[in-house]
Amino acid sequence: MSELLDGVRAGRVESVPGLVEPLTAADRKEALAALKALRTELRGWQWGRWRERGQIQRALVVAGAGCHTGAAAAAAWLGARDLREGSRLPHILLLDLLSDREPAWLGDVAHRLAGRASTAELDYPFISGLVRLSGCPAPATDGYVHGWVDAAAPRDGLLASLREDPQVRVMVPRLFGTAELPRPLAWYNDPAEPHHWPSVLTALAEEGVVERRLLVDSSVARLLRGGVPGDLVFFLNLLDRLALTPDEEREHISDWIAMASDGTSQVAGHAQGVLARLAVSGALPARSLADMSRSVLFRSEKKLVRAQLVLLGKVLRADSGSAGELLPAVAEAFGHEDTGVQERALKLVARHLSTVESGLRSELAAAAALLSPVHRARATEVFGELPAEPDPGPYEEFLPPAPEPVRLEPAPATLAELVEEVSALVIAGGDMPTFERTLDGLVRHAHRDRTALADALRDALADRWWLDDTAAHHRDERFSRSTRGVEVVAASLLGKVSERMLSQANARGTASSSCAHSALNGVIDARLWEAAHLVRAKPVPFLLATPTWSTGALDPEVLVERLAEYQRLRATPAPVDFAQALLRVRRGRHPETARAAAALGTPEADRLAAWLIEEGTALPALGRTGAAGAAGASEPTEQSEQAEQIERSEPSGAGRWWPRSRTKAQRLLAERRERLVIHREFPRAFQWLGRTEIRTRSHCYHWGGELTRSWPAVLPEDRDTLAAWLLPEVVGCAEHDQRAGAWWLPLLAESGGPAGLALHRALAYGLGARHPEDRLSAVDALLVLAARGDLDGSLLGQELATLVDSGPVKLNRLADSARTAAATGAYGTVWSVLRAALPALLVPGAARAGTARPGLGEILSVAAECVERCGAADEISGLPEVAGRAGTSRVTAQAARLLAALRSESDQSKPKLA
Repeated sequence: MSELLDGVRAGRVESVPGLVEPLTAADRKEALAALKALRTELRGWQWGRWRERGQIQRALVVAGAGCHTGAAAAAAWLGARDLREGSRLPHILLLDLLSDREPAWLGDVAHRLAGRASTAELDYPFISGLVRLSGCPAPATDGYVHGWVDAAAPRDGLLASLREDPQVRVMVPRLFGTAELPRPLAWYNDPAEPHHWPSVLTALAEEGVVERRLLVDSSVARLLRGGVPGDLVFFLNLLDRLALTPDEEREHISDWIAMASDGTSQVAGHAQGVLARLAVSGALPARSLADMSRSVLFRSEKKLVRAQLVLLGKVLRADSGSAGELLPAVAEAFGHEDTGVQERALKLVARHLSTVESGLRSELAAAAALLSPVHRARATEVFGELPAEPDPGPYEEFLPPAPEPVRLEPAPATLAELVEEVSALVIAGGDMPTFERTLDGLVRHAHRDRTALADALRDALADRWWLDDTAAHHRDERFSRSTRGVEVVAASLLGKVSERMLSQANARGTASSSCAHSALNGVIDARLWEAAHLVRAKPVPFLLATPTWSTGALDPEVLVERLAEYQRLRATPAPVDFAQALLRVRRGRHPETARAAAALGTPEADRLAAWLIEEGTALPALGRTGAAGAAGASEPTEQSEQAEQIERSEPSGAGRWWPRSRTKAQRLLAERRERLVIHREFPRAFQWLGRTEIRTRSHCYHWGGELTRSWPAVLPEDRDTLAAWLLPEVVGCAEHDQRAGAWWLPLLAESGGPAGLALHRALAYGLGARHPEDRLSAVDALLVLAARGDLDGSLLGQELATLVDSGPVKLNRLADSARTAAATGAYGTVWSVLRAALPALLVPGAARAGTARPGLGEILSVAAECVERCGAADEISGLPEVAGRAGTSRVTAQAARLLAALRSESDQSKPKLA
């Protein structure tokens, strides 16, 4: 036994089986206790010994498997995460060591390991060996199936390998039941390649190795179930290779109809093609075709909708007797959002109207009331006099209620609640309000009873890396680079970081930060380092900067009350905490609150009083110079000039006016004086606010960090400046198809401060983002700004036109965003944006001289619907020329529709908010 332990400690994994086999049952039991003690010892080793630990762990896995007598204990040992650390089992050694065990024991271990989702696929070679030795049935778990696919021979020999595989008849049916498709099945896009899985499975079916009916029925069932589009392509390819017979297709008519109605676009297209063949051949009943059409005609994919109308036309021409069943389904398309679809449906109904009875013609005429006004004249020719439309009354603009900030809940009152909040925040992260409440709670409870708080946190955070025997200088080094949220405060409470490191980190600040994002991170880090120092050496009763509102804003009256309580308790405000509180105070003149602050007589209260009456320190970075410079830093020259014009004509964010007559030298001198004041009055972490320009970089490492969600709360009253600094993230969503870069747009829409050029430009990029979730964030921000009266539709429309012309924003994406916003009832708001953008959009782009821009028809369609709803009567430059072009293109048709809507007489009143 001692030789076994020595071999394990030396990492000699190949010698372990020979050392285990001679041991008696008693020896193995005794050795197992020593092996468990060694396992516990390894957990406490420092990370620098990772190579030595890995060698010992491999030997330990083999030795422990040989010493365990119970199947459950052996499987738990073999699958233990701390022994494996993502590595494969040495399956050859283990199979040789365990080959003398009972078959039932081996089978039990195999099925237990196959049931471990985290390691089953990785352990397939070992599990399959156990199955072979024991003769037990193959496990049916997803991990085992994935491992079987991975272990199949290279693609050039796949068919021969599967022919000889004794498990193939059992495993092939299980391919269709996994939650996710095994990766190798989706590696290749060419289903006709003879060495790819679809071709190989088809060949096995032709040879009788697997049942053809099983492949057909299972593929159809999997397509019905749905899933990841990339996975479903495999089953479509397999059906194509199997080349279903007409009889096989007829057996699944109801399944094809369900796929065409609710499947993904590609699946629906395949099902529609099958049903089209059946319908033309007469195998699909007219009633089934009508039911299918009612669903397909209202799908968002226009290709499917048009193909369905073509199919209906073919069936009606071949069998005019089916018109009674099919025309009502066609007439439902009169309410489609696309007027082109409406026109096709109207033509189809008109062509076959004479074949139906008068009662059905009356029903079809009633359905024509759903048609767009542009088609009503033609509908009157087809059906005669149409039913009178109900008077809609004055148009009302439905916007969501202007969101009201939510008051933050107080910090957790009890120690148990606080510890629970800290644990959740450390493990899973959280939003800004949770972070602020938890940080304030740590400071409050440390002031009351630091020892009790430390004891409670030690138990709750026992698994954190900084509580092990990591060297103190390593902990200090890592926490000096990143606070990791409230972890640094918890670590300080438990004495796991030095006060010297906290002081140095705070003194270092972010004066030389490389970009705006690191500057914002630096403020949050500085607050955390300072809080970690306060709870350790200089407890304060609570934090001054904790917001009162969900936007991050702080009511000035609340800050005065907190300063008064500090004065009563003779507590000294912390510099970083107080500076952040100043930046969060709601702007504007507050003379009464300023007088109350001045009456306290403390230096901090005097600074607050000067701040509230706009006589405090000016911050150049938050003025129009900084915002405009950042917004235009990476933009075309004409946009930078526009930003400078706005700067010269509007007041700065700090309450100053730049007189037009002031020379550049005078401005620079004034800014230098301001920066000197900032260096005297603000901590180092805030001194970057003294710059007139803050760099924004589209390629830096700060995106997606754990502090990102708190950025808007650093400057909750300066949303336009923040928008300028965060602009690169949303630019990437439009230009480079990045994802999740528009999350901050709704937050800034709800924040304070002016909504200027930078925010509208960011909104324009967001409306043209590649991914739907980012466009939805931009639509939310658009509606919030409109509801608050902060949206400048003309400015946004001009920005959109510029971005479409220069390329980042695609019209089809913009049309989707505009349609989504309009569908909420904000037709007038959307029209105010499109009205400003359309004159430039109607002009052909430089890259496609003489032709309309791609997607222009979609934009015109949304614009026409908005005008038809809100009754606008504007004149759009260039619209009559586009509407008067020869041809029947979508652009021409929608331009004519929009022009007709603008020129029509309207009794509706001006839009009003509801």
